[in-house]
Amino acid sequence: MTRHLDENAPGRMVTPLMRLQDPAYTRVLLVTLPETTPVSEAGALQEDLRRARIEPYGWIINKSMAITGTRDPLLRARIKGEAAQIERVKRDFASRVYGLDFRSVAPVGLTELRKIADPA
Repeated sequence: MTRHLDENAPGRMVTPLMRLQDPAYTRVLLVTLPETTPVSEAGALQEDLRRARIEPYGWIINKSMAITGTRDPLLRARIKGEAAQIERVKRDFASRVYGLDFRSVAPVGLTELRKIADPA
């Protein structure tokens, strides 16, 4: 990368890693399912990122039944487990936690993601 730099160019070189380390330029979001193993793996990833001086902006809990608000008696055990993992993320890993409920059809594309972000 540095071989092609113009020696007379003003300023300093900015590497991709420097961009990832700059919270004003990049926001890293960790996405996990509300289950023990995925939360543990995302926590390990967060530790790796922090060693590289990349601070995750927040976490997204994906495909959560607990977020749907359902009171289905068959789903209570799953919801109880999810709630414990969501609380674990909030307590141990992230100050910003966002949730995405379980959906029968995954949101694909910018239009669908905007609907989730602004459901008005």
